[in-house]
Amino acid sequence: MKTLVLSILLAAAAAVMPAADDPAVNGKWQVHTSISGNESDMTCTFATKEGAMTGTCVSDRGTFEITGKLTGAKVAWSYKSEYNGTPLTVKYDGAVGSGSAMKGTVEVPEFNVTGEFAATQAK
Repeated sequence: MKTLVLSILLAAAAAVMPAADDPAVNGKWQVHTSISGNESDMTCTFATKEGAMTGTCVSDRGTFEITGKLTGAKVAWSYKSEYNGTPLTVKYDGAVGSGSAMKGTVEVPEFNVTGEFAATQAK
């Protein structure tokens, strides 16, 4: 069950953000997530204003609204989902690197699992 939950979360999880009001972070991103050997991909669209981050991520599991913050090059965002009726929160914590890339960690507290994500800005 953990593997299936992680797989769903990974597919329904992945968002990315930029440095406070950094226009380079705004827009579409391709996000790849790996949690406990489960890989998933999403397309996320982010917007930042005064350090706050909003947007959506779309995967084969659905569309998820994200909220978060951008502090310098550090990003943090999350979204809510569910697995077999169990509410879940998927949390991302990472940094914007050089070019149009970011990476960091992913956590699903309800199932005590963690993983990694990497994202590149869509062209």
